[in-house]
Amino acid sequence: MANTMRLRAAALLSCLALLGAPVAAGGEGLLPAGTDLGEQSLDEPREIFKTDVAGGERSYLVRLGDMAFSAPGILGPAARQARMSCATCHRNATNNPSLFIPGLSTKGGTFDTTSALFNPAADDHRLDALRIPSLRGTRFLAPYGHDGRFASLRDFIRNVIVGEFAGPEPPPVILDALVAYLQEIEFLPNPRLAAGGRLAAGASPLERRGEALFFRPFPHDPSLSCAACHTPSAAFTDRRLHDVGSGGFEKTPTLLGANFNAPYFHDGRYDDYAAVVGHFDRVFALGLGPDETKALVAYLRAVGDGEQPFEPAGVDDALVEVEYFVSVLDTALPAHDRPVIALTVDTVIGELRELMERFPERRNSVVRDGRAERGKARAALRELVLDLRRVGLAGEAGEFDAASAALARYRAELEAAAPALEDAEPYSLFDPERRRAYLAELQCLQSGAAN
Repeated sequence: MANTMRLRAAALLSCLALLGAPVAAGGEGLLPAGTDLGEQSLDEPREIFKTDVAGGERSYLVRLGDMAFSAPGILGPAARQARMSCATCHRNATNNPSLFIPGLSTKGGTFDTTSALFNPAADDHRLDALRIPSLRGTRFLAPYGHDGRFASLRDFIRNVIVGEFAGPEPPPVILDALVAYLQEIEFLPNPRLAAGGRLAAGASPLERRGEALFFRPFPHDPSLSCAACHTPSAAFTDRRLHDVGSGGFEKTPTLLGANFNAPYFHDGRYDDYAAVVGHFDRVFALGLGPDETKALVAYLRAVGDGEQPFEPAGVDDALVEVEYFVSVLDTALPAHDRPVIALTVDTVIGELRELMERFPERRNSVVRDGRAERGKARAALRELVLDLRRVGLAGEAGEFDAASAALARYRAELEAAAPALEDAEPYSLFDPERRRAYLAELQCLQSGAAN
């Protein structure tokens, strides 16, 4: 059997090589077979910064926190080897409904934070996966954790890094930066809601009926209602713990943006609003009829809505994000902050390598056209990686003038490389049709290797 498994693994790696597909950065066998980190989507969750809305400029601390959020280097050895970061589970500080790791997930969008894979010391020897929550509006949602264990966002973040992912004790500036970044992320604007969280003008009669049901006292206890816990005027949460018949006391989640935060409940047991309403109807004997259930679901959809929840990704967007992360060096280099320089260089190199994989190798068996353009794009990105390595090596050696000069060369070459990347974009995996064909072929080859 061992020989058979090795042959299957070899066949899969051969298939990946023929496709020109990336082999997992974590190396063979680190993440279980069947792992999906949700990297297939071309659409990115929209990220709205409080400072941007106010017309200001994001601080260095926010930019550092944003970069650190995407940095595998702040986590423990297993996560670093797999190139996982906070952003792997929380894409642009939202949730990742596609993430699935066999043995750690019960369904897409859930993750067991107490397993041996990332921190053996935290292993509780059972699969107790939790729903990956969106982090939009974090500053309004204390206490933190599904069970509200952490009053402080800083303590919560530290526990994720050290307790869940066995990372080293983070420097205070990194914790401060991550807090600053998460406190910047706004809820999506929702024109369907007015002041105090009430439905805005234009709501349908069905939604209005659902709103009335949301406020209606429960038959067995007039002090209870949906709105008593999901307080509309307070971001649809009371920030308290309740036992709603799901296995213990859990923090009331916000309903804002919930249309894009499935699955639901702390363990992700429900996939849609109808199942959630059905749970409360059973547990609290609400006696809802089909029409009332339909009205409540319509109301929840109105509350959970938001403008432009996703944005299409492309070369320009990727380059803007890379430069945004690189801008951390403009402060870290003059400050001679070696740890931040090293973390930034490592993170951006990872981002550039991921971008390179959007341009399949010339020998790719699915993306056949644009070989010259794809080759130039990959070559340009390899040079940028080398430039950043020079920045990192000079910073590590304390040669900060040399590091600044290398950074200037990197930026000049990035500007020169941009046209090549844009020319190759039509032949890349940024193109939806090529992306679908590529993933279908990869899945087929993986299935063949498994058999």
